[in-house]
Amino acid sequence: MPTPDRTSLDAIVQAARDILESQGLAQLTMQAVAGRVGVRAPSLYKRVRNRDALVRLVSEATLLDLEKHLNAVPATREPQENLAALLRALRAFAHARPAAYHLIFTNVPAPAKPDLDLLTRAATPLLRIAADLTGPGQTLEAARTITAWAHGFISMELADAFNLGGDVDRAYEYGLTHLTTAITKPT
Repeated sequence: MPTPDRTSLDAIVQAARDILESQGLAQLTMQAVAGRVGVRAPSLYKRVRNRDALVRLVSEATLLDLEKHLNAVPATREPQENLAALLRALRAFAHARPAAYHLIFTNVPAPAKPDLDLLTRAATPLLRIAADLTGPGQTLEAARTITAWAHGFISMELADAFNLGGDVDRAYEYGLTHLTTAITKPT
């Protein structure tokens, strides 16, 4: 007679996400997750092949959350306002789950990388706004520029690397305003 399941894949992923946020990626191990869900590590292998698969599941859950978060940003008729709202939402997401946010930008081994379709879906709101701002010929370039600026700023902010004083919120608003102006096609 088979033994009853003591945990679920959802519980495993949630435990892994909690460990990631509280202890960091280095501490996200099969053993730590097993302890968190109340089973022995070998039991996890029934549901998750290895640590790379676990990291992938966490990345993918994060991307699904990010996609929902960004798609929930209300759209207006003004692409500049839409970009500002989207970048504020991205920043709020990063502050709410900083380790998970960093994970989606971390270079991990190929088996731990999230599905490209999920990355694309999470990027779709930005790509749509970038197309509105630049026109279809420069959408990808604009989206990459926006992402690089926002991620760089957010990463520095989360690392407490702005040491010269001043208002960081104001600096973020300044940056997104001027970035938006720089990439908007002339009318």
